[in-house]
Amino acid sequence: MSTASLSMPAESARLAGTFDPARIVDELTSVRSHSWGRQRVYDDGGIGAETDVDWRCLALRSPGGDPTRTDPGGPSDVDFADTPWLAQLPYVREILASIPAPLHAVRLMALGPDTVGIDHTDPKYSPRWGVVRLHIPIETSPEAILVLDGHHFTWQPGEFWFGDFSRVHRVQNHGSTTRTHLVIDALVVPGLADVFPDAWRAYFEEGDVLVNRQTQPQHRSEIVQAESTFEVPANFHLWEEDVDFDHADPESRVSVSLVAGTDGPDLVLPDGRHRRLVHLGAHEYRFAGWSEERTLQVFPDGPTPGVLLRTRIGRESRQSFVPSTERIGVSS
Repeated sequence: MSTASLSMPAESARLAGTFDPARIVDELTSVRSHSWGRQRVYDDGGIGAETDVDWRCLALRSPGGDPTRTDPGGPSDVDFADTPWLAQLPYVREILASIPAPLHAVRLMALGPDTVGIDHTDPKYSPRWGVVRLHIPIETSPEAILVLDGHHFTWQPGEFWFGDFSRVHRVQNHGSTTRTHLVIDALVVPGLADVFPDAWRAYFEEGDVLVNRQTQPQHRSEIVQAESTFEVPANFHLWEEDVDFDHADPESRVSVSLVAGTDGPDLVLPDGRHRRLVHLGAHEYRFAGWSEERTLQVFPDGPTPGVLLRTRIGRESRQSFVPSTERIGVSS
């Protein structure tokens, strides 16, 4: 059977595990004296504008552990870390520790009474791209509804849910109380399938899923050895785009560099911005804050030093080799 024939069984799934919403509500008293900020988006341009509806967030994990971030983050110069707010929520920490996957953004998200969001998609938040978005409802009512791919859901407090939010969806709360969810973004790794229903097992084993590898440490000498300058398609770092990269067209290329950071190399873009990279083994790196959907594998030695650029969608991989135009690093 072709892997492409195994599609996602449904747009959502009730996951293994039930949590105590009353315990979470009790803990929220310690963080509700703080005014939660309105949700923001994150895209290739960075942090976007606030939403204009009553949809507020408290960041428990965010890029760099910044407690003021209400966006989901993405590739940047820092990786995800716990915020000080999470330290005040021991039961929530226990819940997060039980999830068998590396966690990216974790936010408490509150939709105010009589509030309706717009139809939208969250591009690439799907197993096909190696990232999932999980929900644990905390406070809700029958009038608080998620519309996902045309289906209406009223997930209940304490339940654990996955939704494919790369599909069209909106949230709406026609009730008189606030709807609060714990929203968790996680990388797809082999163990994550264990919390999905049995009917999803074949999908994770053979379907259109990007499974991420564990990160691997590097010696300082290896990080320095990767330093180089080379050309890439101008949109290679634009992670929200789904494109084929044409290396044959010199007009589509820009010069970028790998420079040694404190715990790995950074990709320096033409405008000087940095994108932190995470080592996967054999000098291959993904963007910190994202999945293996885009990687760079450095070949510092040999007759043609250069970089192999890869994009992955599900189980498919596309790649092309670009030679280094300048070698910065030296072996030690």
